[in-house]
Amino acid sequence: MAATRAITIASNSTCTLLSKKPFVGGTALSLGNLKFCRTRRSYTCRAIYNPQIVVKEEGQPETLDYRVFFVDKSGKKVSPWHDIPLRSGDDIFNFIVEIPKKSSAKMEVATDEAFTPIKQDTKKGKLRYYPYNIHWNYGLLPQTWEDPSFANAEVDGAFGDNDPVDVVEIGERQRKIGEVLKVKPLGALAMIDEGELDWKIVAISLDDPKASLVNDVNDVEKHFPGTLTAIRDWFRDYKIPDGKPANKFGLGNQAANKEYALKVITETNESWNKLIKRSIPAGELSLA
Repeated sequence: MAATRAITIASNSTCTLLSKKPFVGGTALSLGNLKFCRTRRSYTCRAIYNPQIVVKEEGQPETLDYRVFFVDKSGKKVSPWHDIPLRSGDDIFNFIVEIPKKSSAKMEVATDEAFTPIKQDTKKGKLRYYPYNIHWNYGLLPQTWEDPSFANAEVDGAFGDNDPVDVVEIGERQRKIGEVLKVKPLGALAMIDEGELDWKIVAISLDDPKASLVNDVNDVEKHFPGTLTAIRDWFRDYKIPDGKPANKFGLGNQAANKEYALKVITETNESWNKLIKRSIPAGELSLA
């Protein structure tokens, strides 16, 4: 039977790892802006963000059964998409990591499953992988939704892709699946994937050493030279090895500034609110 582990995320607490296999101490691990000192039995934590949840893995990674659930302090499963708040301060947002940088397994929130756990995407019953590693931490903004019934006149009339808004976090550290980070948006890329609008919000975690230096899209080029072009090119080309055409980008093929990114976040949060209130048909999406 696959091992199951649970990591409590809480300020000024001890986080214990529950596993059927012993684990070896001596290395550092981070989860959701927490800093851990690994021992054989526990982690001592210092939390920047305290979502009062437990991240619980079920099944073995890189299998069809693998799921990462979020559980509240009462033991009840909650949805990382619907139940973690979007905002964490003035122009500061909570970001949930689905895919750590330097990895290729295509992990995503299962929007059609109860409690929307993180799982590995599949195609024709097989696990999906990117053709090469992604170079940034990648995930979603909770409580956002790209409405597939809305045609965005500013981006070639493209309709939303029916998913939460994606985030590309450019910080130096590799994060973990299920981490919840405080980030500030810096810009937005309007990717068009097979006619669907799939926003990529470029952001940085507040605990990154360069976070204080970057506050808008122009700062990214100054302190992370070439990164915006690299992000655009990576997402443009990643489907080509599978025989598919390159993705396109609206807004002049350039990253929009922070103000525009905030506008995108606000609009997609409003769309999510309509969805969760059932003002818009949910289709196969889970609202639990």
